[in-house]
Amino acid sequence: QVQLVESGGGLVQAGGSLRLSCAASGGTFSNYFMGWFRQAPGKERLFVAAFTDTSAITSYANSVKGRFTISRDNAKNTAYLQMNSLKPEDTAVYYCAAKYGDGSSWYLPGNYLYWGQGTQVTVSS
Repeated sequence: QVQLVESGGGLVQAGGSLRLSCAASGGTFSNYFMGWFRQAPGKERLFVAAFTDTSAITSYANSVKGRFTISRDNAKNTAYLQMNSLKPEDTAVYYCAAKYGDGSSWYLPGNYLYWGQGTQVTVSS
């Protein structure tokens, strides 16, 4: 059983930056693919970014490509989401999630085994 805890959310002006962290415990972090999702009020949970257990392969939603960067430090059991050039439409609760590299799509929330509690990101215009 893996526990994930996000941190680093907050209120920022448009054009600003935030770095989210996702600390993992209770399992072998390096075994998992990690994903970031976000959910705005009244909307479905959407894929933001993901990477493989070794970070060899990454993927980003078109809406964040070039602005967001994912990374992981397996020694610290932590994944990160660096968010630059933030826009008001980036406002959402951000979640990290973990899945095995079992061939299932990493774009679909239902394929992830473990989820954090979420951290609020609010971007003001």
